[in-house]
Amino acid sequence: MEDAYGGGGDSSPLHTTSAAAPRDIVASSTSSRSVTQTLNGSHQFVILGYSLNKGMGVGKRITSETFTVGGYQWVIYFYPDGRYHEDNSEYSSVFIALASEGTDVRALFDLTLVDQSGKGMHGVNSHFNRSPQFGPYTLHYQGCMWGYKRFFRRTALETSDFLKDDCLKINCTVGVVISTMDYSKPHSIHVPESDICYHFGTLLDSQDGVDVIFDVAGEKFHAHKLVLAARSSFFRSEFFDHESDEENNEADMDNEIKEIVIDDMEPIVFKAVLHFIYKDNLVGDDELSVSSSDCSIFDTLAGKLLAAADKYELPRLKLLCESYLCKDISVNSVATTLALADRHHAMELKSVCLKFAAENLAGKMTAHASLLFITSI
Repeated sequence: MEDAYGGGGDSSPLHTTSAAAPRDIVASSTSSRSVTQTLNGSHQFVILGYSLNKGMGVGKRITSETFTVGGYQWVIYFYPDGRYHEDNSEYSSVFIALASEGTDVRALFDLTLVDQSGKGMHGVNSHFNRSPQFGPYTLHYQGCMWGYKRFFRRTALETSDFLKDDCLKINCTVGVVISTMDYSKPHSIHVPESDICYHFGTLLDSQDGVDVIFDVAGEKFHAHKLVLAARSSFFRSEFFDHESDEENNEADMDNEIKEIVIDDMEPIVFKAVLHFIYKDNLVGDDELSVSSSDCSIFDTLAGKLLAAADKYELPRLKLLCESYLCKDISVNSVATTLALADRHHAMELKSVCLKFAAENLAGKMTAHASLLFITSI
């Protein structure tokens, strides 16, 4: 007779001997859960000279720069005369397309025309607010698109508050759907985040083992040559590259701490440099911010710290300063910020300034001329 699991054989019961004691079995309990959520990101597509694109033809499109959301690249397509001939160029079309390789990418979308009158009456076409029964849209391959073939009637668009100074702005939000598995482990040990920056910061504050002193405008700063050299190729070259073995031996025998005078930097700036070298972050926003409305970007601590990062060859500090400075770029400050970036080889900040100028200074010849002058020097 076959047993319930299939396969024949001896069905007699198992026999145990009295010598074999039953083993205690400890029950364990585990759990798991599937978590599905969206990774959201937004991109603004600014179309300058809208009227010059009219009549380019049905199916002809203007393409935004690619942007990344959820690990995939995306691009916005705007068709001034519509995408399909059946609409007789009465409507403009807008689509969002998957620009990178990917299969069955599920996402939610939002395409919004920006009201430039200040009334806040934006034209919102959102996939996020659709009924749950529809679910996210699936893009099966690179180049697959989602959007509106009749996004806006052209005659209405050209007399609306969405078009100002021949400029159109489209905001796009993409929410890529991802699923992860969250499960509990019966035995686990929590490892805290690295605290190495705390310990190095304590080393700076305590001044234990210092072997170099910097005199900056009369203010003394104690530091450690090995730490500075590990963080900065400038200091590594300054302290070690030109020392011979004989000089090193003499230095080992000499207990006197070396003192270096710095006469081209303010104490507050050098203090911020040491703060980064030992703690790997910027000083507080209250110190970095502009001290007054009349203060040039060159005179702010953030601007001076960018210059110091360039001098001392601290690329991460330079990027941190660039990231901080780009947050406050405005029509009034973009020219001086661009000049600062150009002077200290801050290429990321320079790129942001040029993009900002292209999007916001169209038709303003004075600002445009100044930018041309700055980029030529």
